[in-house]
Amino acid sequence: MRATVTPTRRLIPLTEAAEILAVSVKTVRRYVAAGELDAVRLGRRTIRIKAESIERLIDTHPVNAWRGRSGW
Repeated sequence: MRATVTPTRRLIPLTEAAEILAVSVKTVRRYVAAGELDAVRLGRRTIRIKAESIERLIDTHPVNAWRGRSGW
């Protein structure tokens, strides 16, 4: 039996995710630890980020969101 993979489910390496978000790899790891990015561990050392979680992170952090915070 052959498994099918939907083309919309893309996994991205940490370095590429960092480039997309314009942050460091360390920050991407922090997002994963905080649960803001969904990641998959493939093997012992390989971690990949789900592409849709990057889009979701970008959509949930708009620039104008800072205006509503107190102290600004």
